[in-house]
Amino acid sequence: MSHGLDNTFGDTPPTGVPLVPRTGRWRRRLRRLVVVTLVLAVIGGLAGLGGGYLLESHLSGNVHRINGVFKGLNPSTRPSAAPSAGTDHTQTILAVGLDVRSPDQTTGENGTDPKASQDGERSDTIMLIRFDPDRRSASVVSIPRDSWVPIPGYGTNKINAAYAWGGPALLISTVELLTDVRVDHFMIIDFAGFQSIVDALHGVDVDVSDTVTDSSGVTFHQGLNHLDGTQALAYVRQRYGLPDGDLDRVRRQQNFLRAVMTKIASVNPAGDPVQTYRLLDAMTKAVTVDDGYTNNDLRSMALDAVRLVSDNVWFMTAPVSGTGWEGDQSVVYLDPTRDNPLWQAMADDTMAGYVAAHRGDLLPARTP
Repeated sequence: MSHGLDNTFGDTPPTGVPLVPRTGRWRRRLRRLVVVTLVLAVIGGLAGLGGGYLLESHLSGNVHRINGVFKGLNPSTRPSAAPSAGTDHTQTILAVGLDVRSPDQTTGENGTDPKASQDGERSDTIMLIRFDPDRRSASVVSIPRDSWVPIPGYGTNKINAAYAWGGPALLISTVELLTDVRVDHFMIIDFAGFQSIVDALHGVDVDVSDTVTDSSGVTFHQGLNHLDGTQALAYVRQRYGLPDGDLDRVRRQQNFLRAVMTKIASVNPAGDPVQTYRLLDAMTKAVTVDDGYTNNDLRSMALDAVRLVSDNVWFMTAPVSGTGWEGDQSVVYLDPTRDNPLWQAMADDTMAGYVAAHRGDLLPARTP
Protein backbone atom coordinates (compact mmCIF):
# COMPACT_ATOMS: atom_id res chain seq x y z
CA MET A 1 0.00 0.00 0.00
CA SER A 2 1.43 3.40 -0.96
CA HIS A 3 -0.38 5.48 1.69
CA GLY A 4 -0.59 8.29 -0.85
CA LEU A 5 3.17 8.88 -0.89
CA ASP A 6 5.61 9.20 -3.75
CA ASN A 7 7.79 6.10 -3.98
CA THR A 8 11.00 8.12 -3.80
CA PHE A 9 13.05 5.20 -2.59
CA GLY A 10 11.75 2.55 -4.95
CA ASP A 11 10.35 -0.73 -3.71
CA THR A 12 9.78 -1.17 0.02
CA PRO A 13 12.79 -2.97 1.54
CA PRO A 14 12.44 -5.87 3.95
CA THR A 15 12.19 -4.93 7.62
CA GLY A 16 15.58 -3.86 8.97
CA VAL A 17 17.04 -2.97 5.56
CA PRO A 18 17.99 0.72 5.39
CA LEU A 19 16.54 3.11 2.87
CA VAL A 20 19.15 4.78 0.68
CA PRO A 21 18.18 7.97 -1.20
CA ARG A 22 19.06 7.95 -4.89
CA THR A 23 20.37 11.47 -5.38
CA GLY A 24 22.43 14.06 -3.52
CA ARG A 25 19.47 16.44 -3.64
CA TRP A 26 17.25 13.95 -1.81
CA ARG A 27 20.00 13.20 0.72
CA ARG A 28 20.26 16.89 1.60
CA ARG A 29 16.51 17.23 1.77
CA LEU A 30 16.15 14.14 3.97
CA ARG A 31 18.73 15.47 6.41
CA ARG A 32 16.76 18.67 6.89
CA LEU A 33 13.45 16.82 7.09
CA VAL A 34 14.77 14.72 9.96
CA VAL A 35 15.26 17.96 11.93
CA VAL A 36 11.68 18.98 11.15
CA THR A 37 10.59 15.55 12.29
CA LEU A 38 11.84 16.19 15.83
CA VAL A 39 10.19 19.58 16.06
CA LEU A 40 6.86 17.93 15.39
CA ALA A 41 7.24 14.86 17.58
CA VAL A 42 8.46 15.75 20.93
CA ILE A 43 6.92 15.89 23.84
CA GLY A 44 9.30 15.63 26.35
CA GLY A 45 9.34 17.15 23.83
CA LEU A 46 9.54 17.15 23.35
CA ALA A 47 9.37 17.91 18.73
CA GLY A 48 9.27 16.49 15.25
CA LEU A 49 6.83 13.94 14.09
CA GLY A 50 8.77 10.77 13.40
CA GLY A 51 6.76 10.30 10.23
CA GLY A 52 6.97 13.98 9.17
CA TYR A 53 8.12 12.80 5.73
CA LEU A 54 6.94 9.21 5.71
CA LEU A 55 9.67 7.44 3.82
CA GLU A 56 7.71 4.34 2.95
CA SER A 57 4.80 2.19 4.04
CA HIS A 58 6.65 0.53 6.92
CA LEU A 59 7.43 3.82 8.63
CA SER A 60 4.00 5.29 7.95
CA GLY A 61 2.47 2.15 9.42
CA ASN A 62 4.39 2.74 12.66
CA VAL A 63 2.50 5.97 13.40
CA HIS A 64 -0.51 5.21 15.57
CA ARG A 65 -3.60 7.48 15.46
CA ILE A 66 -6.32 8.35 17.96
CA ASN A 67 -9.83 8.44 16.58
CA GLY A 68 -12.23 11.32 17.15
CA VAL A 69 -9.93 13.64 19.12
CA PHE A 70 -11.76 16.78 17.98
CA LYS A 71 -15.27 15.38 17.50
CA GLY A 72 -16.41 16.19 21.04
CA LEU A 73 -15.43 19.86 20.84
CA ASN A 74 -18.10 22.51 20.37
CA PRO A 75 -17.11 24.55 17.29
CA SER A 76 -19.01 27.61 18.55
CA THR A 77 -16.91 27.88 21.72
CA ARG A 78 -13.48 27.21 20.18
CA PRO A 79 -10.99 30.04 19.49
CA SER A 80 -10.99 31.66 16.08
CA ALA A 81 -8.60 30.35 13.48
CA ALA A 82 -5.31 32.19 12.95
CA PRO A 83 -5.14 34.97 10.32
CA SER A 84 -3.19 32.66 8.03
CA ALA A 85 -5.66 29.78 8.39
CA GLY A 86 -6.47 28.13 5.11
CA THR A 87 -2.96 28.58 3.73
CA ASP A 88 -1.72 25.30 5.23
CA HIS A 89 1.30 27.17 6.56
CA THR A 90 0.38 27.82 10.19
CA GLN A 91 -0.09 24.86 12.50
CA THR A 92 -0.53 24.66 16.26
CA ILE A 93 0.16 21.29 17.83
CA LEU A 94 -0.67 20.37 21.41
CA ALA A 95 2.07 17.90 22.33
CA VAL A 96 1.94 15.97 25.58
CA GLY A 97 4.09 13.37 27.27
CA LEU A 98 2.42 10.87 29.57
CA ASP A 99 3.86 9.95 32.95
CA VAL A 100 2.41 6.46 33.40
CA ARG A 101 5.18 5.29 35.76
CA SER A 102 5.66 2.18 33.66
CA PRO A 103 8.71 0.73 31.91
CA ASP A 104 6.51 -0.27 28.98
CA GLN A 105 5.83 2.03 26.07
CA THR A 106 2.17 3.10 26.10
CA THR A 107 1.85 5.04 22.86
CA GLY A 108 2.60 4.35 19.24
CA GLU A 109 2.76 0.87 17.75
CA ASN A 110 3.82 -0.75 21.02
CA GLY A 111 1.05 0.83 23.10
CA THR A 112 -0.19 -2.35 24.79
CA ASP A 113 0.52 -1.58 28.44
CA PRO A 114 -2.78 -1.70 30.42
CA LYS A 115 -1.57 1.31 32.42
CA ALA A 116 -2.09 3.34 29.24
CA SER A 117 -5.82 3.52 29.86
CA GLN A 118 -7.11 7.05 30.07
CA ASP A 119 -8.34 6.58 33.63
CA GLY A 120 -5.79 7.97 36.06
CA GLU A 121 -3.27 8.92 33.36
CA ARG A 122 -1.96 12.46 33.63
CA SER A 123 -0.11 14.52 31.06
CA ASP A 124 3.38 15.08 32.44
CA THR A 125 4.62 17.35 29.67
CA ILE A 126 2.37 19.90 27.96
CA MET A 127 3.68 21.98 25.07
CA LEU A 128 2.11 24.18 22.44
CA ILE A 129 4.16 24.03 19.24
CA ARG A 130 3.39 26.78 16.77
CA PHE A 131 4.78 27.05 13.24
CA ASP A 132 4.80 30.58 11.85
CA PRO A 133 3.27 31.17 8.39
CA ASP A 134 6.62 31.59 6.64
CA ARG A 135 7.86 28.26 8.01
CA ARG A 136 11.13 29.92 8.98
CA SER A 137 10.47 29.83 12.73
CA ALA A 138 8.55 27.92 15.36
CA SER A 139 7.66 28.44 19.02
CA VAL A 140 7.56 25.79 21.73
CA VAL A 141 5.79 27.03 24.87
CA SER A 142 5.58 24.72 27.87
CA ILE A 143 2.68 24.92 30.32
CA PRO A 144 3.76 23.57 33.74
CA ARG A 145 1.80 20.44 34.57
CA ASP A 146 0.85 21.80 38.00
CA SER A 147 -0.66 25.01 36.58
CA TRP A 148 -3.88 25.85 38.44
CA VAL A 149 -6.40 26.50 35.67
CA PRO A 150 -10.14 26.19 34.87
CA ILE A 151 -11.03 22.80 33.39
CA PRO A 152 -14.36 22.86 31.50
CA GLY A 153 -16.98 21.00 33.52
CA TYR A 154 -14.65 20.29 36.44
CA GLY A 155 -13.90 23.62 38.07
CA THR A 156 -10.31 24.70 38.72
CA ASN A 157 -7.57 22.13 39.11
CA LYS A 158 -4.10 21.19 37.93
CA ILE A 159 -3.96 21.24 34.16
CA ASN A 160 -2.50 17.74 33.96
CA ALA A 161 -5.72 16.32 35.45
CA ALA A 162 -7.65 17.20 32.29
CA TYR A 163 -6.31 14.26 30.31
CA ALA A 164 -7.11 11.81 33.11
CA TRP A 165 -10.69 13.07 33.35
CA GLY A 166 -11.56 13.56 29.71
CA GLY A 167 -8.75 12.46 27.44
CA PRO A 168 -7.35 14.52 24.56
CA ALA A 169 -10.62 16.41 23.93
CA LEU A 170 -10.82 17.78 27.48
CA LEU A 171 -7.13 18.68 27.52
CA ILE A 172 -7.51 20.51 24.20
CA SER A 173 -10.58 22.36 25.53
CA THR A 174 -8.66 23.30 28.68
CA VAL A 175 -5.66 24.63 26.76
CA GLU A 176 -7.85 26.53 24.30
CA LEU A 177 -9.81 28.09 27.18
CA LEU A 178 -6.57 29.11 28.88
CA THR A 179 -4.77 30.49 25.84
CA ASP A 180 -7.49 31.38 23.30
CA VAL A 181 -5.21 29.67 20.75
CA ARG A 182 -6.86 27.17 18.43
CA VAL A 183 -5.25 23.72 18.47
CA ASP A 184 -4.96 22.10 15.02
CA HIS A 185 -3.43 18.76 15.96
CA PHE A 186 -2.76 16.60 18.99
CA MET A 187 0.23 14.36 19.73
CA ILE A 188 1.29 12.14 22.63
CA ILE A 189 4.45 10.24 23.47
CA ASP A 190 5.39 8.05 26.40
CA PHE A 191 8.78 8.51 28.05
CA ALA A 192 9.72 4.96 27.05
CA GLY A 193 9.61 6.25 23.49
CA PHE A 194 12.13 8.95 24.40
CA GLN A 195 14.60 6.29 25.48
CA SER A 196 14.52 4.50 22.14
CA ILE A 197 14.97 7.77 20.23
CA VAL A 198 17.98 8.81 22.32
CA ASP A 199 19.57 5.39 22.00
CA ALA A 200 19.05 5.49 18.23
CA LEU A 201 21.00 8.76 18.29
CA HIS A 202 23.78 7.12 20.35
CA GLY A 203 23.04 9.60 23.15
CA VAL A 204 22.59 13.37 23.44
CA ASP A 205 24.46 16.18 25.21
CA VAL A 206 22.88 18.54 27.77
CA ASP A 207 24.50 21.43 29.64
CA VAL A 208 23.81 21.38 33.41
CA SER A 209 24.37 24.40 35.68
CA ASP A 210 25.07 22.51 38.96
CA THR A 211 25.92 18.95 39.90
CA VAL A 212 22.84 17.09 41.17
CA THR A 213 21.82 13.48 41.78
CA ASP A 214 18.28 12.28 41.18
CA SER A 215 16.32 9.79 43.31
CA SER A 216 17.35 6.85 41.13
CA GLY A 217 21.03 7.56 41.76
CA VAL A 218 21.89 9.12 38.40
CA THR A 219 24.27 12.08 38.82
CA PHE A 220 24.31 14.98 36.38
CA HIS A 221 27.57 16.88 36.59
CA GLN A 222 28.03 20.59 36.14
CA GLY A 223 28.81 21.26 32.50
CA LEU A 224 28.24 19.05 29.48
CA ASN A 225 26.71 15.60 30.11
CA HIS A 226 26.39 12.86 27.48
CA LEU A 227 23.20 10.91 28.20
CA ASP A 228 22.00 7.55 26.96
CA GLY A 229 18.28 6.72 26.85
CA THR A 230 18.00 5.66 30.50
CA GLN A 231 19.91 8.71 31.74
CA ALA A 232 17.85 11.01 29.51
CA LEU A 233 14.66 9.60 31.03
CA ALA A 234 15.99 10.35 34.52
CA TYR A 235 17.03 13.83 33.36
CA VAL A 236 13.58 14.84 32.09
CA ARG A 237 11.74 13.23 35.00
CA GLN A 238 13.75 14.67 37.89
CA ARG A 239 11.74 17.07 40.00
CA TYR A 240 13.07 16.90 43.54
CA GLY A 241 16.53 18.27 44.24
CA LEU A 242 16.14 21.04 41.64
CA PRO A 243 16.02 24.66 42.87
CA ASP A 244 12.66 25.45 41.27
CA GLY A 245 11.20 21.94 41.32
CA ASP A 246 8.71 21.35 38.51
CA LEU A 247 9.60 24.62 36.78
CA ASP A 248 13.21 23.46 36.47
CA ARG A 249 11.97 20.14 35.14
CA VAL A 250 10.09 22.02 32.42
CA ARG A 251 13.34 23.78 31.53
CA ARG A 252 15.10 20.41 31.44
CA GLN A 253 12.50 18.98 29.10
CA GLN A 254 12.97 21.87 26.71
CA ASN A 255 16.75 21.67 27.01
CA PHE A 256 16.54 17.99 26.21
CA LEU A 257 14.36 18.69 23.18
CA ARG A 258 16.88 21.22 21.93
CA ALA A 259 19.70 18.71 22.48
CA VAL A 260 17.86 16.05 20.49
CA MET A 261 17.26 18.50 17.65
CA THR A 262 20.95 19.42 17.64
CA LYS A 263 21.98 15.77 17.50
CA ILE A 264 19.44 15.01 14.80
CA ALA A 265 20.94 17.79 12.67
CA SER A 266 24.30 15.98 12.77
CA VAL A 267 22.90 12.72 11.39
CA ASN A 268 24.25 11.97 7.92
CA PRO A 269 21.74 9.82 5.99
CA ALA A 270 24.20 9.21 3.17
CA GLY A 271 27.08 8.32 5.49
CA ASP A 272 25.05 6.18 7.90
CA PRO A 273 21.78 5.06 6.34
CA VAL A 274 21.39 2.31 8.94
CA GLN A 275 21.33 4.80 11.81
CA THR A 276 18.98 7.05 9.85
CA TYR A 277 16.52 4.26 9.29
CA ARG A 278 16.70 3.10 12.93
CA LEU A 279 16.14 6.66 14.13
CA LEU A 280 13.09 7.18 11.94
CA ASP A 281 11.81 3.75 12.93
CA ALA A 282 12.17 4.64 16.65
CA MET A 283 10.47 8.01 16.25
CA THR A 284 7.53 6.72 14.27
CA LYS A 285 6.98 3.93 16.79
CA ALA A 286 7.12 6.35 19.73
CA VAL A 287 4.43 8.84 18.73
CA THR A 288 0.66 8.82 18.55
CA VAL A 289 -1.27 11.54 16.70
CA ASP A 290 -4.89 12.48 16.05
CA ASP A 291 -6.60 10.78 13.14
CA GLY A 292 -6.80 14.08 11.25
CA TYR A 293 -3.08 13.75 10.55
CA THR A 294 -3.08 11.93 7.22
CA ASN A 295 0.14 10.71 5.65
CA ASN A 296 -0.16 13.40 2.99
CA ASP A 297 -0.66 16.07 5.68
CA LEU A 298 2.52 14.98 7.42
CA ARG A 299 4.43 14.89 4.14
CA SER A 300 3.16 18.34 3.14
CA MET A 301 4.04 19.85 6.52
CA ALA A 302 7.57 18.50 6.37
CA LEU A 303 8.10 19.74 2.81
CA ASP A 304 6.81 23.20 3.74
CA ALA A 305 9.11 23.32 6.76
CA VAL A 306 12.42 22.40 5.14
CA ARG A 307 13.77 25.90 5.80
CA LEU A 308 13.25 25.61 9.55
CA VAL A 309 16.51 25.32 11.52
CA SER A 310 16.99 24.78 15.26
CA ASP A 311 18.26 28.35 15.83
CA ASN A 312 14.82 29.60 14.81
CA VAL A 313 12.92 27.42 17.27
CA TRP A 314 12.08 29.50 20.34
CA PHE A 315 11.67 27.63 23.63
CA MET A 316 9.73 29.31 26.43
CA THR A 317 7.66 28.50 29.51
CA ALA A 318 4.35 30.22 30.16
CA PRO A 319 5.17 32.99 32.69
CA VAL A 320 4.18 32.21 36.27
CA SER A 321 3.47 34.49 39.21
CA GLY A 322 4.48 31.96 41.85
CA THR A 323 3.68 28.66 43.51
CA GLY A 324 1.41 27.74 46.39
CA TRP A 325 -1.07 25.26 47.79
CA GLU A 326 -4.66 24.44 46.95
CA GLY A 327 -5.79 22.09 49.70
CA ASP A 328 -3.12 19.40 49.80
CA GLN A 329 -1.94 20.09 46.25
CA SER A 330 1.22 21.98 45.40
CA VAL A 331 0.35 24.17 42.42
CA VAL A 332 1.79 26.72 40.00
CA TYR A 333 -0.01 30.00 39.38
CA LEU A 334 0.27 31.42 35.89
CA ASP A 335 0.66 35.18 35.44
CA PRO A 336 -2.16 36.44 33.18
CA THR A 337 -0.63 39.90 32.79
CA ARG A 338 2.42 38.28 31.15
CA ASP A 339 0.76 35.20 29.68
CA ASN A 340 -1.95 36.98 27.73
CA PRO A 341 0.45 38.91 25.44
CA LEU A 342 2.26 35.63 24.74
CA TRP A 343 -0.93 33.77 23.82
CA GLN A 344 -2.12 36.74 21.75
CA ALA A 345 1.13 36.78 19.78
CA MET A 346 0.80 33.06 19.14
CA ALA A 347 -2.80 33.42 18.00
CA ASP A 348 -2.01 36.42 15.76
CA ASP A 349 1.14 34.99 14.15
CA THR A 350 3.29 37.74 15.67
CA MET A 351 5.67 35.59 17.72
CA ALA A 352 8.78 37.05 16.09
CA GLY A 353 7.94 40.46 17.51
CA TYR A 354 7.07 39.01 20.90
CA VAL A 355 10.35 37.12 21.10
CA ALA A 356 12.33 40.20 20.10
CA ALA A 357 10.74 42.12 22.99
CA HIS A 358 11.07 39.28 25.53
CA ARG A 359 14.48 37.75 24.94
CA GLY A 360 14.83 37.09 28.67
CA ASP A 361 11.95 34.60 28.50
CA LEU A 362 13.81 32.26 26.16
CA LEU A 363 15.32 29.03 27.47
CA PRO A 364 18.95 29.69 28.52
CA ALA A 365 21.84 27.66 27.11
CA ARG A 366 22.52 26.05 30.52
CA THR A 367 19.74 24.76 32.78
CA PRO A 368 19.62 23.06 36.22
